[in-house]
Amino acid sequence: MSKGDAIYPESLRYTKEHEWLETRGAVATVGITHYAQAELGDIVYVELPQMEAAVVAGEPFGTVESVKAVSELFAPVSGVVAEVNDALQASPETVNKDPYGDGWMIRIKVSDSEETPGLMSAAQYRKYVEDEAN
Repeated sequence: MSKGDAIYPESLRYTKEHEWLETRGAVATVGITHYAQAELGDIVYVELPQMEAAVVAGEPFGTVESVKAVSELFAPVSGVVAEVNDALQASPETVNKDPYGDGWMIRIKVSDSEETPGLMSAAQYRKYVEDEAN
């Protein structure tokens, strides 16, 4: 696996707001990308929605606070929050250490599977990040 594959896993879909999405059946796991956590710096607090809260694609669902800034988190798809990663309340730095694993944020019961094809592939996201940096 090349370094680019580790930073942007091929199995995930990505948003222009730097969230990632992994869909398994009708449930999607959401977090922020390696790029996002690196840009934010040390994450000190994560605010996530309650279970059963409705989320809308492209709309904020929470915030992440780092030593540098507070940033909104945007839902990549619409649905209902099926699970929240409560471990991030005690250990928000997990997002920095493992953004695609233990640093996941919420799981959404997806209401419209037609929204996911509009998200970027790993290759598209990698190019987007490179273009944004220039």
